[in-house]
Amino acid sequence: MNAPRTRVQRRPVHGVLLLDKPLGLSSNQALQKAKWLLRAEKAGHTGTLDPLATGVLPLCFGAATKFSQLHLDADKTYEATARLGIKTSTGDAEGEVIAERPVHVTAEDLARAEAQFNGPIRQVPPMHSALKKDGKALYEYAREGIEIERAPRDVVIHALKITQAASESAGNAIRIVASVSKGTYIRTLGEDIGEALGCGAHLTSLRRTATGGFGVAQCITLEALEAMDEEERLAQLLPAESLVEGHMIVTLGGEDAGRFLSGLRRRGSWPDADHVAVFGDTPPAFLGTAHIAANELIPGRLLNPIEIQQILLNAQQTEATP
Repeated sequence: MNAPRTRVQRRPVHGVLLLDKPLGLSSNQALQKAKWLLRAEKAGHTGTLDPLATGVLPLCFGAATKFSQLHLDADKTYEATARLGIKTSTGDAEGEVIAERPVHVTAEDLARAEAQFNGPIRQVPPMHSALKKDGKALYEYAREGIEIERAPRDVVIHALKITQAASESAGNAIRIVASVSKGTYIRTLGEDIGEALGCGAHLTSLRRTATGGFGVAQCITLEALEAMDEEERLAQLLPAESLVEGHMIVTLGGEDAGRFLSGLRRRGSWPDADHVAVFGDTPPAFLGTAHIAANELIPGRLLNPIEIQQILLNAQQTEATP
């Protein structure tokens, strides 16, 4: 008779874990693994990475989940390898080969493609994506062999570098490094670059190296997290306010902080600002986001008093740990 499974005792955990997502796991699978390791009650991620992609995946726990949208909208940087001359049904190595063409690509061709795709461009979202039509993801239609018409999207390629990549077939692979706006599909970018080069292409590897202000050098792997004890795991968390870096900062005194947390506007001599991070001063604590219009501080997403107490208590316990 099998021994009963030990039930994990969940607890309130607040903060941001910068994960280097491994190959082969979906973003949600990686999230659930990290959530289990931290015994966290509530968690979410800040934008999907395909199972075939690796790299920066900020995971939000507890109060930090309220601000995850900020990184869904953030600019991102990717490094990808594309195989030239072969087009697949999915735009990556998982799909079936649907076309093959000879490859005759020069350094001048790569430079022209670089210039062509740098800046504002339009993309047609791929069928193998999580975009929804009538409540159903496009990739589900694709698996059924159904093609759905998709409207082109305006995106921005902030920086692009295309170079020859080492490959078993010399000259038949390119390396793409791209810093892009939200909503940009790198598989589609790779396919479109392949078409511009006259030979077609599909991605063979994809790695996200930055999102917003977070870079891959700051990230931890699931294996490293698993090897730690609980206190070490908790120490990997960044505070929720790391998601609002770059916001204007406003600090409120005790009474104003309490009123702000209850959703009331505060008046002051502040300039207008769209993105504001608000802190209390006694005790020092992150309260939430706001915007300022006509000298009024208008609450946005707020922590609740219980979350703030838990965060302060966790900080005290961490400081007391030798």
